[in-house]
Amino acid sequence: MKLKVDRTILLKALAHIQSVAEKRNTIPILANVLIEVQDGQMTLTATDMEIAIVETINAESLENGAVTAPASILYEIVRKLPDNTMIELTHTSIDMPLSLKAGKYATSLNVLNVEEFPSMTSGEFPHQFQIATDTLKKLIEQTRFAISTEETRYYLNGIYFHIASNKSENKLCAVATDGHRLAKVECPLPSGAENISGVIIPRKTIYEIYKLLEEAEDNIQIMLSDTRIQLKFGSVILTSKLIDGTFPEYERVIPKNNTKILRVRKQDFAMAVARVAAISMERSRPVKLSLDNNSLILSASSVDQGNAKEELDSSQVQYNSTPLEIGFQARYLNDITDQIDNQIEFVLADNSAPTIVRDVDDLSALYVLMPMRV
Repeated sequence: MKLKVDRTILLKALAHIQSVAEKRNTIPILANVLIEVQDGQMTLTATDMEIAIVETINAESLENGAVTAPASILYEIVRKLPDNTMIELTHTSIDMPLSLKAGKYATSLNVLNVEEFPSMTSGEFPHQFQIATDTLKKLIEQTRFAISTEETRYYLNGIYFHIASNKSENKLCAVATDGHRLAKVECPLPSGAENISGVIIPRKTIYEIYKLLEEAEDNIQIMLSDTRIQLKFGSVILTSKLIDGTFPEYERVIPKNNTKILRVRKQDFAMAVARVAAISMERSRPVKLSLDNNSLILSASSVDQGNAKEELDSSQVQYNSTPLEIGFQARYLNDITDQIDNQIEFVLADNSAPTIVRDVDDLSALYVLMPMRV
């Protein structure tokens, strides 16, 4: 195998690839990237057996062939080479290392047998549809913060994508929860997705998808089976296993009879929360919301550091229900308010019941937050 490739093009592809390669080396071949050269194209593949990313780029192929090399080391070498460098990769036989030359720089990398590299990309995907990049980005962006990191409840370690009926209209719905907060976002159901089953996309896959969405321009093609998902981002194909589990009946935790409405400007509220929460370094300390007629007092206290309080008045707050004191973890409040652009609506019941949080200007998203004792 022998090829020449532009450093900038190769670096971009390796940046996508190397984060998937298994760095713990439990299976050595999984730390490698598979490089295949065929008639002017270079294909790079990495997998950890849960996710696989394949990217095809243009290269000057001097001799077709394939080789595997350490993904993270190759990425670091290419990253540190000067811009506008042409890189030459040469592999002469199965027993020889991979030679890399760029200008006056030269190195060689140990390789592993191509035959040992596993494949994750083959198989049938009965469901296929397209979704706009901005739509998929929103579904992920506004729910990923609520993904659970508790491994014992593995079925919560991802985002649940499914079809939900909303006023006799089917929607594509994304939901994540960790038991303390829940995020739910809907969008119009893409054509071709009418018969998909609910699937749980794992946390690591979600973050790899989101990174690729940052650069994507065209619609994303999605293919689904009962056990796997495949997404095409132009020249990049990501394939992932799905979480084999049952997502809980989340609709049961969304309160239906909350009647107390608080509306407040996102900027005013978020900054006030940040200021009063600064009194304590403990991430789990609650911020207390004391509500009265068009008045909101936020307060927090710490045995070691002291206490803090800030009042938002009628020019900033709309609240016309009975007085209420309720506490929420400051970090959870911030995670939710980060998803809202302008005005926040809290729909409350009492100081122990779940609270609904919404963006007044975007009812496609809904959040549920469990209160804390204060």
